[in-house]
This record gives sequence, C-alpha cells and structure tokens, in this order.
Amino acid sequence: MSYAETVDYLYKSLPMFQRIGASAFKKDLANTLALCEVLGNPHRKFNSIHIAGTNGKGSTSHMLAAILQTAGYKTGLYTSPHLKEFTERIRIDGKEVSREFVVDFVSRIRPHIETIQPSFFEITVAMAFDYFASREVDIAVIETGLGGRLDSTNVITPVLSLITNISWDHMDLLGNTLPEIAKEKAGIVKHGVPVIINETQPEVQDIFVSTAASQKSRLVFADQVYRVTKQPDGFVIKKSNEQLIISCDLNGSYQARNIAGALAAIDELRQLGIDISQQAITGGLKNVTGLTGLKGRWQKLNDKPLTICDTGHNEAGIKEILNQLKELNYRKLHWVLGMVKDKDVTKVLKLLPASATCYFCQASIPRAMEASTLAQQAWTVGLRGVVVPDVNEAIRTATQNAHPDDLILIGGSTFVVAEIENL
Repeated sequence: MSYAETVDYLYKSLPMFQRIGASAFKKDLANTLALCEVLGNPHRKFNSIHIAGTNGKGSTSHMLAAILQTAGYKTGLYTSPHLKEFTERIRIDGKEVSREFVVDFVSRIRPHIETIQPSFFEITVAMAFDYFASREVDIAVIETGLGGRLDSTNVITPVLSLITNISWDHMDLLGNTLPEIAKEKAGIVKHGVPVIINETQPEVQDIFVSTAASQKSRLVFADQVYRVTKQPDGFVIKKSNEQLIISCDLNGSYQARNIAGALAAIDELRQLGIDISQQAITGGLKNVTGLTGLKGRWQKLNDKPLTICDTGHNEAGIKEILNQLKELNYRKLHWVLGMVKDKDVTKVLKLLPASATCYFCQASIPRAMEASTLAQQAWTVGLRGVVVPDVNEAIRTATQNAHPDDLILIGGSTFVVAEIENL
C-alpha cells in the first residue's frame, strides 16, 4: 500500500475516537498490550515522561520536548490529535515520523491488526513506541489521548508523570464529577514514580495526594513551587526568593500554569540525574514551536484584521481564551465557531460574549455538530451570527465583514483549527 492508502486504511478500518466519538474508546489496555507483545514490548526500551490532564497537556508536552531537545537529548514526542497530517503525532527532535515508516509498520503488523482488532488510537500508540525504540531515543514525552487509567498510553512505566489540570470534558467516559475525572487522570501515577500536578485545585487535590501516597510517589504541586505570571516583556518566574524573566513563543497568558509545570518537571528530572542546564530551559521555551512544530495555541494568522486561532474547546479552555481577549485592544469580535456534537455545548455558548458576531461552521468529521444546529443552540442563549458550514468559507466571510481594527477568533474545536488553510 502507498502512504495515502495506508492512512486511509487506518482511518476507515479502525474505530477512531476523533471521528466517531465514544464508540471507539476501549475501556481496557488489552489490545495495546497485545500489540506491544507482538512488537517485542518496545515501550520498555526507552525512558519516558507521561502527561495527562484536561487542558494544557499538549502545550506542556511540547515545552518539555523542546527543553530536552535543546539539552542535547534525542527526544521522542507522541501527541494527539494531529492538525494537518497523521505523521504530526509521532516526532523525534521535532521531525515527524517518515511516511515510509508508517507504511512499513502497518504492513508488518497488519495480520495482527486483523486478529486483535485494535482502535485507531491503539495502533498509533504502538506505532509510536515501536518508532521510538527502533530509533533509540534517549527519552520520549508521551501525551495521553483521553483520561489516563484506561488510556492506551498507560502501558508505560515512565520516569516522571505529570497531570496538568482537571476540568469538565468527556464526562460520558470519565465521570460526572471533577473528583471522578481526577481519579481517571490519576491512573497514570505509577509506584515510586514522582508526579507533578500543574495546578492546585481544592476540589481534586485530595485525590492526587491519596493516589501518590498509595503509590509511594513523590508529589509536587507546581504552582506551589513556581509562581509564573505573564508580563508584556515575557513570563516572570518566581521561586522562593529568586526571580527571572523568560520568553516563550507560546505566549498566551494561560501558558503560565503550563510553564510552571514544565519547570517543576525539569527539577524532578535533574534529581533523577538528567543533566539540563538553565540555558537549555530558556532556549527551549523561547522556541517551542520551531523545535517541535506545535500549532494552534493562540496562534496569530493575520494582523489586519488581527486573526487568531486556538484549539481550546471545552468550558475551561474557552474561559482561558476569554481571559486572553481581555488583554487585547480591538473594535469588534468576530468568532468563527464550530464544535462537536458529543460535548455539552450549552455551557460553552453561555460563556461567549453576546456582542460578538458568530460564524457557525462545522469540521469535516462525523463528530462535528451541524452548523445550523450549533446556530440554533447559540441563538437560545442570546448569540447572533450567520451559518457558513465550510470552515474556510466562514473565515473568508468573517474577514470580508471585519474592520481592520477588529479581531477574528477561530476555534471551538481542534478540528475547526485543523481545517484552516495554510496553517
């Protein structure tokens, strides 16, 4: 099979959560373990850092990968979903896995795929582990896909675990309360492996304390060690009586908590004997996107009118975007908005400013909520706008209607951002 045929086979033959939703989610690790067994258990052949959380896990993963790369380590990075191309999910030192490897991998294990019948995500996890092992990475940063305890990535025993935060998302799979969701995320904590929590949240703090204690794992709440604030000239970092200012090209104010988590993680890695200089930290954070290829996190696309995209897609993520908007000066807000139909969109829609003009669109995936349905729900909470189903046509319509001093924001779903032309 060609690369295109191989990826098409993965998309169409295997259940894919990003496309079809909960029916693709497997509530055990059996398939992943079976695939890894077939491959000679590659996940045991490299050191790893495991990252979970509701929001911020992608940014934190890329920050740590950038720092480790800058420190001279051959660094694997596994994240999901991809925005433009399947190969974005698996990288070494920022370079995407080759198409040839993808084709070869699927060809090698296709008989086992037919027997085991794994999901799309289970296959990609096994592929990443096989790639990192075969290329002998020094360390790999592994981001969970959904949850933690039953996530396919949770077959690894990392040198460090990190959980960014807990918020409302995927309640149909993870639980209907924040403590229930926290328990699922805390499932990545392994015996004796230190764990970092980016944010201290009173509602779930005890979950992490008790889990770490039961696993005899050192626990650090990053925001109790590092106080990070965004200023015009960079991020101000305070630790004890020390203070410094660093630059980070992921410059959304909400990245302050992720930077705190990354710095606390580096402290733990240093205690484990991994040599990381201050120059590697500052150099890595200054060029996260260049080193790792990360896109879609408060990314500026145009100046006049100012056009920004962001992958924030749940209640907490949208709140962070709205806080970020307060720091900008603009005449009127135009919001190109699309969401998926298995989310509680009403909570998000109620947060959006009624003064904004919305352009309701839908990504080209089965999970996408129809633009007209989204518009109807938006109108019930006082939002106004027009229905333009195609994402890029919606962006063009917003651009045509916007004054040069206006702001266009594109988001509501990762998959809307993924369809932006020339991103």
